[in-house]
Amino acid sequence: MDMKKDRKIPYCGSLPEMPGTKIVVGARQLRKALLAGRARYVLLAQDADPSLTEPIEELCRERSVQYAWVPSMSELGSACGIEVGAAAAAAVSDSGSTGQSSVE
Repeated sequence: MDMKKDRKIPYCGSLPEMPGTKIVVGARQLRKALLAGRARYVLLAQDADPSLTEPIEELCRERSVQYAWVPSMSELGSACGIEVGAAAAAAVSDSGSTGQSSVE
């Protein structure tokens, strides 16, 4: 399966191509990446529990990290290549990674 072709969110388009990054999925992993200064672009699902997305949104504002809302958790999860919904995902700097996506 060609993951790049499947990384689309209806009405939003494709996930951005960002060389030197990997995708991190899940609120806890994403929060760690934001605090470490590794998050480059964040996507939040509109239908996710606000107790998960609001703290991430606030961290993005505090750290001047761009973020965008997508229609649903299922669409975000699918775009990230997982079979379950995702409340949040981010492109993070790839320093020291193995090139694999992290899934929470």
